[in-house]
Amino acid sequence: MNFLNPKIFYEKYKFHLLVWSLYIVYEVFILGLATNRFREPGAYLLVYIVSIATFYTHGFLLKKILKTGSNAIKTLKITLLIFVIIFAYVVSTFLLIILFEKTRLIATNPARTFDREFVLACIYRSILYVGYSTGYVYITKSFQDQKKVEALERQNLVTQIEKQALENDLVQSQNNYLRSQINPHFLFNTLNFIYNDARKKAPMAADAIMNLAEMMRYALKRPEASEMVPLSEEIEQIEHLINLHKLRTANTINLELEVTGDMFGLRFPPLILLTLAENIFKHGNVSHSTQQALIKIAYQNDNLHISTINMINDNRGKQTESHHVGIVNISKRLSNFYGNDYVFRYYKDPLNRYITEINVTVVNPLAKLNR
Repeated sequence: MNFLNPKIFYEKYKFHLLVWSLYIVYEVFILGLATNRFREPGAYLLVYIVSIATFYTHGFLLKKILKTGSNAIKTLKITLLIFVIIFAYVVSTFLLIILFEKTRLIATNPARTFDREFVLACIYRSILYVGYSTGYVYITKSFQDQKKVEALERQNLVTQIEKQALENDLVQSQNNYLRSQINPHFLFNTLNFIYNDARKKAPMAADAIMNLAEMMRYALKRPEASEMVPLSEEIEQIEHLINLHKLRTANTINLELEVTGDMFGLRFPPLILLTLAENIFKHGNVSHSTQQALIKIAYQNDNLHISTINMINDNRGKQTESHHVGIVNISKRLSNFYGNDYVFRYYKDPLNRYITEINVTVVNPLAKLNR
């Protein structure tokens, strides 16, 4: 225990030890000069054992009383405490005198009795130390209250600074948001102008511009990470992506998008379908003459099945790890939205095709309303 460690005890209570030492030396010296005699050490030991015990006992109990109850109850309890402390001081002093006389720590005095003079002297001494103790408690409490007030003021100041910083960040965010709205608006107006100008002169370029503009417009919506989006919008983005690649490669890609079932009203985590489609173009062979790449989306009886099939591009072996990063991200997003209520498989078949399959239960709220 730390209390039994002399070094720790001294560091914690050295101020108390210093004050008591000075007080005892001062009082003994004054009494010795006033009476022109000094008492035996046992008498001093008796007096200061009871006095110090009274000081700390009263202080400890007074702190307890001050923490609870109304002012009226506190006053009553403090009054009772003072009477109990005075009574305990008188009785304990008399009992210690008897004990010290029997153990010869003080000289035997057969004339010493529990008389009026003895009681008044004890009452005086007890009131003196009760006063010291009360003053000590209220002074320390005042310091503690002051520290609490200073701590609250510091906390309030920190709160005000943080609030001001948040307000500044809010203003900055609002300005950034306005700028972000202005910049895309200018961009799309420019793309529309280029599209209209190129539609007659270069139809293929105009189609590419329109597909790119639609994909950029969708990307700038930036749905929250925890939100689902209409599945039909994701399918539209896949169509735009396929169209762009067809235009870029002069329609030499061999890829088919199959959608079966009513997708209207269905919602799905964003960017999963786009990631699967982009992986096909980045890591698959979409120009194979006989093995067609396929993106299949089917919805029936509240079950959504998504699958992709594509030949593996052996010339991009070094990018396999990157492919797996996208697959891992898809798995994490499905887990965040569906917990364990989904099936996601990806594997390579004997024909050197890479296959992914997703099965989830998706209830269409619009279909329920029509039933």
